[in-house]
Amino acid sequence: MPVAQHDIAERVARARAVAQGIRRNALLMGELQGQGYVGQALGAADVLAVVYTDQLRYRRDDPEWDDRDRFLLSTGHYAIGLYATLAEVGVIPREELETYGSDDSRLPMSGMASYTPGMEISGGSLGHGLTIAVGMALGLRHLGSSRRIFNFLSDGELNEGSTWEAAMSAASHRLGRLTAIVDMNALQADGATSGVLDIEPVEAKWAAFGWATQRVDGNDIEALLTAFDRVVTEDVGAPSVILCDTRIGRGVPLLEQRVKTHFMRIEEHEWAICLEQLQAGFAAEEGTA
Repeated sequence: MPVAQHDIAERVARARAVAQGIRRNALLMGELQGQGYVGQALGAADVLAVVYTDQLRYRRDDPEWDDRDRFLLSTGHYAIGLYATLAEVGVIPREELETYGSDDSRLPMSGMASYTPGMEISGGSLGHGLTIAVGMALGLRHLGSSRRIFNFLSDGELNEGSTWEAAMSAASHRLGRLTAIVDMNALQADGATSGVLDIEPVEAKWAAFGWATQRVDGNDIEALLTAFDRVVTEDVGAPSVILCDTRIGRGVPLLEQRVKTHFMRIEEHEWAICLEQLQAGFAAEEGTA
């Protein structure tokens, strides 16, 4: 799908509807297991919706299309969010989400490229996605391809030295068609990102490494669209990074208010409440749009 160049209101409306579907899909998948990385999926839904409705060139009926842009999910445990997205945009059947995390499913709890259509890399230990993205961008340049590379990573991955080696390499090779998207949700497995290993001033660090840097509210769809519109994709320009401040559990007040939410355990009776709150919030947004 090519980058949309329509009226901003139309683009916002389309992305908002897809983001709502992503959140609904993620909740339904989470209910199958009773737990999981649901909070991250809810928080990143707006970012994923903008990428897949407005930026990424792909064919829903041919995920291996040679001329596609590449979306690399470095954070393998966010797979629930990507599956929810792939189902919402028609890459995988929505009914297949019911197999999430089960034996022999194409949708394991951590992303596996060999299993899932539309999953470009396997996720596991964090900090490797950007290095793969750099290699992939160099390879596509060597082939004369103009395809773009999007690498989605977490703020916790900025604790990893390999991430910064890749950042330095991308700038050195002037990989202008590479865009890093960082989910700045401020939380990792061991607690608040600032308390584990503070990454601030994060904008200044990326800029010092030679990247064109923006920081936006990652749950503001119009702000996200504006940020992506500002990305320059010249082959030998500076790589770009968009730092997206998101809120874990976004769209579901019950989950937004939880104190420790990296891996959520949600009671059986709470899933219906979550879905009701999600729908009510979306209806309220539509009423004021």
